[in-house]
Order: sequence, then C-alpha cells, then structure tokens
Amino acid sequence: MAKYILAHDLGTSGNKATLFSEDGRLIKSEVFSYDTHYFNDTWVEQNADDWWDAVCKTSNSLITSTGVDPGEIGAISFSGQMMGCLCVDREGKPLRPSIIWADQRAQAQVAQIEAHMSQQEFYHIAGHRNTASYGVQKLMWIRDNEPDIYEQTYKVLNAKDYIVLKLTGKFYTEPSDANSMTCFDLNTFQWSEKILKYADIDPDKLPEIKPSTFIAGGVTARAAAETGLMEGTPVVMGGGDGVVANIGCGSIAPGKTYCCMGTSAWITTTAEKPIFDEQMRTVTWAHVIPGLYAPNGTMQYAGGSYNWLKNTICTMEAYKAEKEDTSPYLYMNELIAGSTVGANGTIFLPYLLGERAPRWNPDAKGAWIGMKPETTRGDILRSVLEGVTMNLSICLDILRTQIEIDEITVVGGGAKGAVWRQIMADVYNAKIQVPSLLEEGSSMGAAVIGGVGAGIFKDFTAIDRFINIESVHTPEPEAVKAYAPVKETFEECYFALENVFKKMAKRI
Repeated sequence: MAKYILAHDLGTSGNKATLFSEDGRLIKSEVFSYDTHYFNDTWVEQNADDWWDAVCKTSNSLITSTGVDPGEIGAISFSGQMMGCLCVDREGKPLRPSIIWADQRAQAQVAQIEAHMSQQEFYHIAGHRNTASYGVQKLMWIRDNEPDIYEQTYKVLNAKDYIVLKLTGKFYTEPSDANSMTCFDLNTFQWSEKILKYADIDPDKLPEIKPSTFIAGGVTARAAAETGLMEGTPVVMGGGDGVVANIGCGSIAPGKTYCCMGTSAWITTTAEKPIFDEQMRTVTWAHVIPGLYAPNGTMQYAGGSYNWLKNTICTMEAYKAEKEDTSPYLYMNELIAGSTVGANGTIFLPYLLGERAPRWNPDAKGAWIGMKPETTRGDILRSVLEGVTMNLSICLDILRTQIEIDEITVVGGGAKGAVWRQIMADVYNAKIQVPSLLEEGSSMGAAVIGGVGAGIFKDFTAIDRFINIESVHTPEPEAVKAYAPVKETFEECYFALENVFKKMAKRI
C-alpha cells in the first residue's frame, strides 16, 4: 500500500520537490534552481530541459536522503508556473526555449485579436483580459516571427505538462493551465473555437484537456532510470500553481478564500460560477476541482514593496539586525506597531512595478501622499503595509459582490508578521487564519490532487490532514470603522494621479 505522495512545484526560480506522507506530514523538501533568461527589454525565457533536470535531481535526492522505497510512493503530481508557451515536436522535443509568463513581447498579437473582438467579449469567454502575458498570444508571436518553429510544433505545453510528457510520453493539459492560454472557454471547459479563429491558431497544436486529477500514465522505464522513481508509478496531472494553492490553503468550497502575500500577492476564492467584473478588474480561473472556479485578483509588488522598504529606507534596521543576528522586519514591525490606523494620514500607493488588479495600468508608479512634519518613520512603514492591503481589499470587495467572504487563510512571507496580519484583518474586515506551513500551499495542493487522482484520498477534504491553523486574527471593530475613510482616500489618490503617471511614463 502506498505510504507517500511526491509533489513537484515548478516555479520561476526553480523546482521544489516535496515528499508527504498519506496522513499529511511533510517528510522532506528539496529545491533545485534553474536560470531565467531576460533580454530585449521585455523577453523572458527558460529552457525546458532545465525543468526536467531539476525534477530528476530533486526526485533522486529526496529518495536517497529519506531512504524511502520508491515503491511506496503512490502518486506524483504537480504545481507549475502558468501562462507559458513551450513548443514541442511529435517526439516531445522542445523546438525552442519556453516563453514564460513574465514575457511581454506579444503586443502586436494582442492587437490582432482586438481587431476582431472587444476586451469585454474576450473576458467573458476566457475570464481574463486579452494581454501579452498569456499563452495563445505568445504562440501567435511564434507563428508570426518564427514560422518554421510554428510549422514543426506538434503541441504547445506549460511547464508541468512538459514534465508529465517526460514521465509518461503523453501530451495532455488540464483546465487551469488551459485557462492560462486564454483560448479556453470558461463556460464549456474546452478550447474556444471563437478565440482560436480570431487568433488564427491551429487547434490541433493544443493538447487534449483532462481533469487535474487524471492519471496521465505511469512512469516509463526511461523516466524511472533518470528520476529514481519506480516504473509504473501513477502520474497525476496537477495544475497551475496559483490555482493548486487553492487546495493547499483549503479553498475547496464556495466562499473559502486565501491570500498569498509574497513578492507579488493575490486573493483567490472558490465559486460555483465565474465572477465577471464590469470593469474587468479581477479574473476568473478554472479551478482544479472539476466544475468549480477560482476568481482572483493579483497585484504586482506586495511583499516586494515591503522588501524594497527594508533595502532602501530601513538600512539602519537592517544593519542592527545583522549585528544581532535577527530579522530587520522585527525592528520594522516595532515601529509600525507604534503608529496608528491610517498611518497618521500617510497614504502609500504600492505601484512600484505598475499594477495588475485592480488597476491594469503598467504606467502606475509608487507614491507617498499626505506626509507632514510630524510624520514618523513608523507612519511611513505602516503606510506601505496598509497600501498593499488596501489595494488587495479592492479585489476582495469585487469578489464579495457575488460571494460571502468572512474568513481568509493567509500564506507567504508576508504572513509571518503579526502586525501585518492584524492590519489585514482590520482592512479586509475578515478573520485571518495562519497555517503553520506558510510556504507550502502549492506543494500541499499538488499532493492532495495526486492523492485524489490515485485513489489514496476519497476527496479534496483530505487537505484537512495537511493544514494546521496556528493563529487567528479577528478584526477590531474600531479599526474596521477607522479604515473605511482611509480606503476611500486611497482610491481617490490613485485616480487623482492616473494622468500624472501616464505623463511620467512618456518621459522615461
């Protein structure tokens, strides 16, 4: 009988392989990094064979270091970076490096689709705006600029789909990664004939869509020799990382919501139908649980703003922390706790890298507004945490127009600080739950998907075995009331500066 599940999380900086026991215990993790190639200003690529090398090395290392019998691994499953474009031939060989999610070269291809259908029409089919971030636009770029590669392309895959191919020899994808191509119809859970027609993409180049819990096949003899896994071990599709984390954070039923507070950040819930915003500020993903959806709002630079603050404004705290062998955030949080709700009238717009949700404005900039002689360091620091949280709360309010949300699980590096967690509780006006494992949402989600697919778990409620809630923050009524006008001012500040940002972008 199987005792373990192996989860691979193929991120942007590397692959993390994690071995879990059937009862939800994390046995061990191994990380192997790979390179990302940035060039031509907006081009970003990775070599798919680096992904495979990372999977082989981490799988072998985990098995060797833990002494686990490969025959006791009952399933392998995945969480993977989304919105990519890897062209492979009939033998599964990559024809060129993968164009990954961060690449923005396909602007002309976005315009080609816009010539035939409005953003609103596109959004109501795909659940996303038509932008250069997604897979089908990148494939169009390859067709227009590398026609020989396009002609040779048998299938277009995302990162975890390629690893499934390497392990099983099968060309598949599943709804969450299909959705990240944006030629997927959220209403039918199939490839969109309309979008493919206007994109002028051959639908035969897209892989067959299977459920996230589908067993793509068993590990082949060749893959077993390279990874150390046992031949025949079930390989379960898994899903795109942002959606797999829904499972890992317990967002498995309507209204169950989580917030990931990393360098970037997002709020995602689970719903029985897409949540379409009239202004298209939020997006909707196909959930990895069949028949459900994962409405979402993602911002560019959340924890990144706090890290920037540490590296630029808080060099004194960083120096002190280094001398005392502790974290600079410890001293920063002491200053923040000494400030007041609303940071003594200081507003921070957290748009250092432009913004996705809810602004969708690449020209937006970071800004402090409302500073005066009595503004303290604590006020400045607190305003950054409040600005990030208020930006995310706009996304949350959009989701709340169609679904009730009063409890949010928070993960990621930003969830480590109790001061920020209380700010979240007060700004969101929701109970904030903090699990003991803050960085394992995608890995735990992949493990549960693998367990359900392989029949180890009856259903997705198995995630309860994995999640241990360590602390809970409840909103303080007076703070919730005090934040209401601050949130209004935050919105007004952005719109007051929108044209200024546009002018500044033209001068740079």
